[in-house]
Amino acid sequence: MTAANTKTIAQAIAEGAGVPAISVSDEPTLTDHVDILFLGGAPYANIMAPELRAYAEKLDATKVGRVILFTTSNWSRRTVYALKKIFKEKGIPVDGDYFYAHMLHINGGVEAAREFGRKKLIAL
Repeated sequence: MTAANTKTIAQAIAEGAGVPAISVSDEPTLTDHVDILFLGGAPYANIMAPELRAYAEKLDATKVGRVILFTTSNWSRRTVYALKKIFKEKGIPVDGDYFYAHMLHINGGVEAAREFGRKKLIAL
């Protein structure tokens, strides 16, 4: 699994929603309030990436209206489930629908990811 897979899907979702895709490594703290935060990543050795966990754990509940999750992996959606748990404990609403892209079919999932971003933005 590579970070490039997650970046590809994140950029496609962002294009669909008409917003920039920003890595949690590049912006480790959300400073402005957002109505929707698209957030995702992939498990590495079936464990959430440490930088993604750190971002989720320090996310200020007053800065986000709701979170919409996505993941890229071979088979595990463990990252989505772990993030849902963190946000539930913080009182941050998480959309019931999330986007999953299989790591071997990333390029085939790009248009679906764009449509997911468009659909979620329209639903706001």
